[in-house]
Amino acid sequence: MASRNDPYGTNRDFRGDFRAEIREFLGTRRAKVTPEQAGLPVYGGERRRVTGLRREEVALLAGISSEYYTRLERGDATGVSESIIEGIAQALQLDEAERIHLLDLLRGAGPPRPPRRRPVQQRVRPPVQRVLDSMTGTPAFILNGRGDILATNPLGRALFSPVYAGPVRPPNNARFVFLDPQATEFFRDWDKVAGDTVAMLRAEAGRDLYDRRLTDLIGELSTRSEHFRRRWAAHNVRIHTTGVKLLHHPVVGDLDLPFETFPLGADPSQFLLTYTAEPVSPTQDALNLLASWAATHDAIDKHAPTNDPESAETTD
Repeated sequence: MASRNDPYGTNRDFRGDFRAEIREFLGTRRAKVTPEQAGLPVYGGERRRVTGLRREEVALLAGISSEYYTRLERGDATGVSESIIEGIAQALQLDEAERIHLLDLLRGAGPPRPPRRRPVQQRVRPPVQRVLDSMTGTPAFILNGRGDILATNPLGRALFSPVYAGPVRPPNNARFVFLDPQATEFFRDWDKVAGDTVAMLRAEAGRDLYDRRLTDLIGELSTRSEHFRRRWAAHNVRIHTTGVKLLHHPVVGDLDLPFETFPLGADPSQFLLTYTAEPVSPTQDALNLLASWAATHDAIDKHAPTNDPESAETTD
């Protein structure tokens, strides 16, 4: 998204970025589908210069002209209809997250709008915080699409104590995953977590490339982490609402925690993340021990230096 001389994306042509995103996203999706998977004939001895589908093959499968598809893949989304988008989605065998991402990118490639000069303030409403605090046996968090942890309850704060150990507030999951050496030990399935984290940031970027804090975060991670750069270039997107997180906590050891996420209707950019343990399991025993530890120890330094980007004033 950002040039080599402008890693934080401060001087970007925003509309051009969406067009580049469309080109790269559709190109990576084409590369994943072979003619055999698409039901197209492959004649003996045919030498192909691409590993996946050619543009003309996508156009054939989508029922549109090759010229029209080529213009679309170059980012010219003028007048594209829902039926054409659906045809391309079927031809490229896109899943639901990829369909939504493509729609977001096409929408973003429309008439340009100026970037925000001031970041949108994000605060967790007091009733939501009270809900978190009432969940005494369940680690619970409020996050935004960038992965900032905006609020948590005491057990959640204890569970994610390695994430909270840094000085930056609010703590950010993506920054911890790729820039903190503790992350590979804390996440027992770090490679999967890393892929999921980038895929969620990709989806968020498709929704709003004008989010300055998001582009700054992506620029920082791209500059400082080869693992992030490699995954970012894959253009994978994902809707990640449920699963099992495999953690190794420095105090209580291994935990296998099923998680669920719930969007907050009144705060569309925020969602509730909860972790639960199977009853009568080693993980439940570990959570109980963690709750006792959090209640009797100063688990997290509450006087750590604060660098809260949400409250910073900027004139960009």
